[in-house]
Amino acid sequence: MRLTKAFNRSLWVFHLNTGSCNGCDIEIVATLTPRYDPERFGIKLVGSPKHADVLLVSGPVTRAMADRARRVYEQMADPKVVMGIGSCMSGGVFYDSYNLVGPLEEHIPVDVFVPGCPPRPEAIIDGVVKAIAKLERLEGEGK
Repeated sequence: MRLTKAFNRSLWVFHLNTGSCNGCDIEIVATLTPRYDPERFGIKLVGSPKHADVLLVSGPVTRAMADRARRVYEQMADPKVVMGIGSCMSGGVFYDSYNLVGPLEEHIPVDVFVPGCPPRPEAIIDGVVKAIAKLERLEGEGK
């Protein structure tokens, strides 16, 4: 079976909070409600990074979460896509905080950024659509 056909049926997502104010997390949960119903497209939140195709990361990377974010990323099977959710990915209002160790892209590669503080559910769904396109490109390249 081609990988693209598999992703047309389902795209499993794992959520990781690396130090956000939880505004983005609330919007991610709102995205999963019946109002937006991403499961009709096969988009499902999973409890383990080993089962995920997409890693949703919210918040700037704190000192305590830097190593954990790398470990979660490494547990995911290839091909995988990382989505950075929220404007604080590069610090935002937390810029210059003593506890931040840099933006997410300094620790793991980020494929899709979803801006907003917090981003609306429509923007998060648009980011997932971009992630699907990225995964299809990766499949086409044979990765």
